[in-house]
Amino acid sequence: MNEQERKNIIALVKREVVPAIGCTEPMAVALCVAKAAEVLGKRPEKITALLSTNILKNAMGVGIPGTGGMIGLPIAIALGALVGKSDYQLEVLKDSTPEAVAEGKRFIDEHRIHIALKDGITEKLYVEVHCEADGEKAVAIIAGGHTNFVYVARNEHVLLDKQCAGSASDDDGETVDLTLRKVYDFATTAPLDEIRFILDTARLNKAAAEQSFKGDYGHGLGKMLRGNYEHKVMGDSVFSHILSYTSGACDARMAGAMIPVMSNSGSGNQGISATLPVVVYAEENGKSEEELIRALMLSHLTVIYIKQSLGRLSALCGCVVAATGSSCGITWLMGGSFEQICYAVQNMIANLTGMICDGAKPSCALKVTTGVSTAVLSAIMAMENRCVTSVEGIVDKDVDQSIRNLTKIGSQGMNETDRLVLDIMVNKKS
Repeated sequence: MNEQERKNIIALVKREVVPAIGCTEPMAVALCVAKAAEVLGKRPEKITALLSTNILKNAMGVGIPGTGGMIGLPIAIALGALVGKSDYQLEVLKDSTPEAVAEGKRFIDEHRIHIALKDGITEKLYVEVHCEADGEKAVAIIAGGHTNFVYVARNEHVLLDKQCAGSASDDDGETVDLTLRKVYDFATTAPLDEIRFILDTARLNKAAAEQSFKGDYGHGLGKMLRGNYEHKVMGDSVFSHILSYTSGACDARMAGAMIPVMSNSGSGNQGISATLPVVVYAEENGKSEEELIRALMLSHLTVIYIKQSLGRLSALCGCVVAATGSSCGITWLMGGSFEQICYAVQNMIANLTGMICDGAKPSCALKVTTGVSTAVLSAIMAMENRCVTSVEGIVDKDVDQSIRNLTKIGSQGMNETDRLVLDIMVNKKS
């Protein structure tokens, strides 16, 4: 691997592994609203948000940070207009106050917000916001990535237009063609000082988990696992600690706690699942800082690699992808070779493929826990040189082809499932 390629990979990781407060889909909508309101230059009187189905699905049932437990898009949109700052990116609402929330509620009660599906698009991550006041109008569009603006205009004045160039991607840097071998080689050989920044994921996501243990967030799965159940059912073990920390951070995030986490590929839950199993295993097994850094990089870059072909949003639960990354990191910390890391990936794909995404919500903590449980089991199997074979299911002899099989199912094969899931969600009787 030459120096330029290494620099490109580092830049890629720094683009994809970033802080976020709250679920990234409603935050992307709030970000788009904030940008449109800024361009309008005054408080909007009316806001229209036109969204892709996947954005709507992931924003319906999740808590919004700093709102005292309010759920869903209306308050995220209102706060985006009232206190959001686009410079904050996925931390767009971090200046929210109780006074702003009260004002946001009035904004909603005055029926100033309209939310609808955007017709005629194939992009799964799409947010279009129109802000209007005093006969003037501003439009902002995010597509392809949670912070990727492709169009901004005020009245008839177009300030940004990347739509014509077909740029529905937030990859503003060099394209990096990855394979699992390249991911492994980079993570295990890159100069340590160049990748030390990945420790920020450990600091931020572990703090989120520990904060969740002090409160009562979501379904409280992490806190439950830290209590009597840890001793009576799970056992006080590295395994139970991996589950409690990972689910705890997810509990807090999905409930809308004003706690930042380090995301991966546009998802905080993916960032949590790629980080905390590796951190807990490393700390409780006395691994060195270098070993932790390299294992975290292996985990996060594996997730980024898989998401390159799966896409930002899909019908496939992101826990599958993120847990596959952490399984690689844990296997390496166990002393596993590249071949055994491939075994771990194959075992993960054989097990979790097909887990649906039915939106971001507090019960995502259950799916995260399922994913990281399987990550540990897959690593254990790999270390015993046990691997699902190519005659079983969708697993191919070549690990990169197995990954492509997984992502093809998630990005193409489950599209009808995605539509049906959303239909069920929006038509439930309250």
